[in-house]
Amino acid sequence: MQQSEEGLTDTRYSQQGVQWVVRTARNEAGLSKQVSTHTLRHTFATHLLEDGLDIISIKDLLGHESIQTTMVYLHVAQSGRKKPFSPLDTLYA
Repeated sequence: MQQSEEGLTDTRYSQQGVQWVVRTARNEAGLSKQVSTHTLRHTFATHLLEDGLDIISIKDLLGHESIQTTMVYLHVAQSGRKKPFSPLDTLYA
């Protein structure tokens, strides 16, 4: 690994090489929808959030400097969540 301004950088795989692998896997799977490395990163973060990992930990995993960048995943993850309710609302149901 090499040292960069941001920290350690893994140079075993080039950006183009990783993109090629993702594109090839998509084609071999017969998917018509576009899939990119960003799609995989976004999906990974969204699933972590939906599984209950806190947003600060996800921010750190993704290497975001600002929590605002990570907050985008909150909007996506909450789209399928149920509206909060009081247990008293269902007491006599």
